[in-house]
Amino acid sequence: MGYMKKCYIAGGDSMEQNLSQYKIFYEVAKAGNISKAAKELYISQPAISKAISKLEDSLGLSLFTRSSRGVQLTSEGEILFEHTREAFDALDRGEQELKRIQEFDIGHLRIGVSNTLCKYILLPYLKTFIDQYPHMKVTIESQATAQTLARLEQQKIDLGLVAEPSVRRDLAFIPVMDIQDTFVTTPNYLENLYLREGQDTSLFETGNIMLLDTSNMTRHHVDEYMAENNIFPHQILEVTTMDLLIEFAKIGLGIACVIKDFVADDLKSGLLVEIPTPQAIHPREIVFAWKKGRSSHRFLNAFIDFVS
Repeated sequence: MGYMKKCYIAGGDSMEQNLSQYKIFYEVAKAGNISKAAKELYISQPAISKAISKLEDSLGLSLFTRSSRGVQLTSEGEILFEHTREAFDALDRGEQELKRIQEFDIGHLRIGVSNTLCKYILLPYLKTFIDQYPHMKVTIESQATAQTLARLEQQKIDLGLVAEPSVRRDLAFIPVMDIQDTFVTTPNYLENLYLREGQDTSLFETGNIMLLDTSNMTRHHVDEYMAENNIFPHQILEVTTMDLLIEFAKIGLGIACVIKDFVADDLKSGLLVEIPTPQAIHPREIVFAWKKGRSSHRFLNAFIDFVS
C-alpha cells in the first residue's frame, strides 16, 4: 500500500500517529523481529521500540514478550493483531477498488423505482446506458414511489423513476413520458356481468373493481378521480402490483384500473376492452428525479445527459 513506505514517527496522540503505532505493531507482529520490521518500514529500531512502548502505555498492557531471539505476541497482543490485520486488509481492498475505478472508469449508480416502472420503462433505458458504460455498477432498489422520494431526499439513492409528485420538494426532474390510467376487463367478463345484472347496471356498483392497495401513490390518484366523479365501487379487490392487476384482468376476474400503455397490445388484440367512464382519468407524468445540488456525481450526470 502507498502508506507502507512512509517514515513513521512515534509520539503524540493524533489519529495519524496512532495509526502509525498500529502499523508498526502490525509489522513487528508479522515479522516476529524488530530488526526485520525496521527494514520493512524504513525506520530505525529504536523508533520502533519507542512506538511499541507508547502503544502499550496507551493501552495499559503488554503486547509482546521480548527475548534474544526476537519478540512474541502476548495473548492480548494476539487479539489486537487479528483486528489490525483485518483493518489493514480492508485498507488494501479499498485501495485496490479505487485503482480499478480509475483504470476501468467504474462507477456506481443507485436507482429507486417501483416494480411496474422498472419493468416497463426503466429497463429499456438501462440496457442502452450499460452498453455505453459497461463497467458501471447499477443498484436497483425496488420499492414504492413514496419510499423512493424519501430516500432521494436522504441522499440514500442517486436517482428515482417516479410519477412526478404534487409537492416538488428539493428535487430536480427530467420528464420521461405521460401515462394514462384506465379501467379494463375482458369482453367475456363484461358480457356475463350485463347478463347477470342487466344492461343498465352500473359497472362500478356491481362489478369486481380491482385496484392497487392504498399504500400505492397510483391508488391515491385513482381514488381522487373516483371521488371527483362520484364513483363509489361496492366491491374492491386490492393487489400489490400493476402486473397482478393486468393478469387478473386478462383472466376475467374483474375490472382493473391499469396504466393504458402497459396493456396497449391487449387492447389492440381485443383480449381486453376499456370501460367507459364519465371522463378520462387525469394523465400523470413519469420523471427521473434526483436531489438538487448533486452535480459532483459524475455518473449521475452521465445518466442525466443520456436520458435528456
